Amino acid sequence: FGIQNDVPVVGGNAAQRREHDKRIGAGTMSASGVSCPCCAAISTMEDLRLEGQGLRLGEIMTAVVVDGPDGKEYRLPLEVENVQIPNEILNEAFDALPGGRLQELIPNNPRRFATPLYGMRTFESLFRPRQQFALGTLAKSIRAVSNEMDLFGYSKDWNQALLAYLSLVNDRQADYCSAICTWHNSGEKLRNTFARFALPMVWDYCEVNPISDTSGNFWGGIDWVSKICDQLGTIGERPEPQAIQQSAKEAVDSKYDLIITDPPYYDAIPYSDISNFFYVWLKRVIGDQFPEHFAEELIPYSEELVMDRLHESLVQPRTKEIYESGMAEAFGQIHRALIENGRFVIVFAHKDPNAWETLVSAIIRSGFIVDGSWPIQTEMGNRSNALGTAALASSVWLVCKKRPESARVGWDNRVLEEMRENIYTRLRDFWDAGIRGPDFVWAATGPALEAYSKHPAVKKANDPGELMLVPEFLRHVRRIVVDFVVGRVLSGNGGSDAVSGLDDVTTYYLLHRHDFGMDDAPSGACILYAVSCGLSDKALTDQFDILARTGGQTVEEIDEEDSSEEEDESAIEEGTGSRVRLKPWQARKARGMGYEAAGGRVPPLIDQAHRLMHLWKSGDQAKVDDYLDSRALRKNALFHQLLQALIELAKEHTEERSVLESISNHIAARAPEAAKRQIALPDEGGTPVH
Repeated sequence: FGIQNDVPVVGGNAAQRREHDKRIGAGTMSASGVSCPCCAAISTMEDLRLEGQGLRLGEIMTAVVVDGPDGKEYRLPLEVENVQIPNEILNEAFDALPGGRLQELIPNNPRRFATPLYGMRTFESLFRPRQQFALGTLAKSIRAVSNEMDLFGYSKDWNQALLAYLSLVNDRQADYCSAICTWHNSGEKLRNTFARFALPMVWDYCEVNPISDTSGNFWGGIDWVSKICDQLGTIGERPEPQAIQQSAKEAVDSKYDLIITDPPYYDAIPYSDISNFFYVWLKRVIGDQFPEHFAEELIPYSEELVMDRLHESLVQPRTKEIYESGMAEAFGQIHRALIENGRFVIVFAHKDPNAWETLVSAIIRSGFIVDGSWPIQTEMGNRSNALGTAALASSVWLVCKKRPESARVGWDNRVLEEMRENIYTRLRDFWDAGIRGPDFVWAATGPALEAYSKHPAVKKANDPGELMLVPEFLRHVRRIVVDFVVGRVLSGNGGSDAVSGLDDVTTYYLLHRHDFGMDDAPSGACILYAVSCGLSDKALTDQFDILARTGGQTVEEIDEEDSSEEEDESAIEEGTGSRVRLKPWQARKARGMGYEAAGGRVPPLIDQAHRLMHLWKSGDQAKVDDYLDSRALRKNALFHQLLQALIELAKEHTEERSVLESISNHIAARAPEAAKRQIALPDEGGTPVH
């Protein structure tokens, strides 16, 4: 199979284009554009998009990967390997298929689908002619199986079942046979189209030979579908399953003991838009076998229950309130479909506070009590979607039961007291089970919600006319969880007293440092931590100068004299990427750091610790002592806990740890002397007092 590289084919006369084609090999492609020795005009992504929309993007095969005696080998392509399929042959391949060639338009969803921005507007454009021909031929062959089964006397049910299974194999082949597939460099293998839930623009794509014996081939698809069939056949005696295709907001006639749902994750994944990639191929293979399911050109987006700012099929954006109302309506139907003592289980894996607020509000509005939860590690941590988005590594499973009709309005002081009693035992269980990071924050939501959701509404004791709404309650929950984690970092026992009075910025710093160290961290998790501390990621970046966005051009580096031993640790590459990193203490050089804070407030304790580190490194111990005394840090128990926590979080044999240990030893050694050096002031009678 070959790896191909899209390059722009510029305008001009035929002679100019031929000259450009000869010299394009000296050009290079990057994320910001192309550098071409004879085409300096195409230099930005916008230029590339305009070229694509004008259908002036071409491609050149750059390498062929083959099996060699010692593994994968790479060679230059032969001329015959770059031959494409004529249009007439493509038409012939698709004429016998329902719907013909894939002329359906890709939904206009710029947040997830980049290909239309470059002129790839139809599903056909996602597949190169050679790929289209292969998939179309496989589709025709699968459909021919029906005639063979008729000759051997198989029933219609068997016929349809086998065609349905084979259509799934063809769908899987399409996932491994598009111009979005890429080459996995370290694994030396093909990466499928949906490495994440999106259709990105890919400049270097990989083609697989579908009838080879390598990864991504047709036989592999048959093997995977067969394994599922084998597994389903081992379940034993069971009622015949029923698949009912209808809206979740419509009523059902039956009553159920248990209903489990994995609902749409707010705004995380555009399910219907992505499903169309597979829908158009299913329609070509079995559309006429199941016409009731393939009557639409594409899967209708208007009925999908997600929060969306604006989609081409929407007259107005779907807001948070619309999403919540739709979820409550669907949950209300589930409430009516359950027996009186039935259970409703919701699987949720999202770390956006807004998503949880809408979900919890919908649960309560529909008449449920959350009486149990547990995080189950169902997600692959190395999947692309987990690295910089709002997806959790674990799914939180919320178990709900019907709220009694006799339930009364609650009061916030009693609800919060009960919530604290419920939550601490479970937090210790979750911690001992090894749950960490955003998973830990949301795992606590279940046990906390039981106290809140048992009431149809919760009033404020100090203001009975006001309600404690879900967002406010969840803020209390998140803060308790954050204090628990930071308490573990500071004292090792997880008690809330350990962090009583600790400022928000220092709390965030310890939480972030404990989970991610000084490495890059996904911005989604950091936003959750910031919100849990009553902050925003923007404030931590711009106002408090404690975070740096990474993944872009280096805009700030530490002076050479400050980075002699820790150059890698103290240099920050800042940009606008989806990852952030804590700034090392050497990089925090604001003149007022540790002396003043925004609005004249007391500076965060972490700022004071970093200021002390700068003073210590300057070599002036008198200034160190003056700073300790002026800030009363020697008697500040929280500061001593913070100092010890920073020492334990710092790597061994680094300048950071050395400076922190030196400061700690200095404070311990000077404690008696400091008491004597207290400034004596006379009282009104002239007697000195200390």
